[in-house]
Amino acid sequence: MSDPNEIILRPVARVVGGRPEMYEDHWYDVQAVIRLAERFEPSALQGLGDFSHLEVVFQFDRLDEADAQREPRPPRKSPDGPLLGVFAHRGPFRPNRLGVSVCRLLSVDGRDLHVAGLDALDGTPVLDIKPYHVEFGPSDPVRQPAWATRLMAEYYLP
Repeated sequence: MSDPNEIILRPVARVVGGRPEMYEDHWYDVQAVIRLAERFEPSALQGLGDFSHLEVVFQFDRLDEADAQREPRPPRKSPDGPLLGVFAHRGPFRPNRLGVSVCRLLSVDGRDLHVAGLDALDGTPVLDIKPYHVEFGPSDPVRQPAWATRLMAEYYLP
């Protein structure tokens, strides 16, 4: 019998291409392929090409679970940044090592989704792929601290 507190996920795809190693900023023009796992037929992607953007859930698989953030730390190693708990960060040092990214869908070709702006590395396991709907975005004004705007200013710039 399985443990009701344990969740086991199988990747639905893998990232092919893009950046082989992590470095921050300038993700806008980074192109990669999200290649659907062989257990899925290409028809699983039918209709996805009508969307301009995707939401991609992936795992930061190159990090050891033991490296998850336990104590508050500044964002992006900024020495003058505020100390933040793990759930106030979007980075990889998370308890379940999950990342979520919105990227541009360039084309669909068989089992391949050609994307740009996906901030996941070559070989990264993809756990879910969803079309981005404007209606799922916030309907109220978004608020964030000034330090976040400053630190993230070049993240998606070309």
